[in-house]
Amino acid sequence: MYGGYYGGIGGSWFLILLPALLFAMYAQLKVSSSFNKYLKVQSRSGYTGNEVARMILDRNRLHDVRIVPVAGELTDHYDPRSKVIRLSRNVYNGRSIAAVSVAAHEVGHAIQHGEGYFPLILRNNIAPIASLGSRFVWILILLGFVISPFLIEVGILLYIAVVLFQVVTLPVEFNASRRALIQLENGIVYRDEISSSKKVLNAAALTYVAATLVALAQLLRLLSITGRRRN
Repeated sequence: MYGGYYGGIGGSWFLILLPALLFAMYAQLKVSSSFNKYLKVQSRSGYTGNEVARMILDRNRLHDVRIVPVAGELTDHYDPRSKVIRLSRNVYNGRSIAAVSVAAHEVGHAIQHGEGYFPLILRNNIAPIASLGSRFVWILILLGFVISPFLIEVGILLYIAVVLFQVVTLPVEFNASRRALIQLENGIVYRDEISSSKKVLNAAALTYVAATLVALAQLLRLLSITGRRRN
């Protein structure tokens, strides 16, 4: 039964994986170009990313959340375990549209955490399993061919957690961007600058859509490979 079903999708994974990979490349180029473009456009408010993040956090009574600089570019993220927002140097010290937009987005995650936003909680709970799945799926598949088919099933189940993580990430990221724009409109950036902030945040959102499509295609690929093996 399993072999027949998996074998039936043998060719379909490639039809999804190739477009997904091409879209992922496009999304990465889009976010890099948009970020670099608006990194050169200064926000007329004159606030740095650090100042914007602190302002929004205090406005939402999240005084216990810290903001620290982190190395790299586009390495910005919120760590819910330690309640720390880590901003790349260009964002932390920058006064550009890109800097304040990215900073506000990361604060959006802190606001989600403070409110107990369910998709964020779900994503955080799935994250450890998804991390295992992404690291060990192919090892388990190979061992399953040699030792026991049971390990193949374990590998596929772990990778399903990876796919689920990516799917749940979509509403989390889109919601954080929506919250960011609401905060930015409230006295941080000028009205005519909001459209530029949207372009930065929308470009970043494409990368999460692409990651979800690639994960789904990889799951089909796994099912196809294991299905042919069973046959």
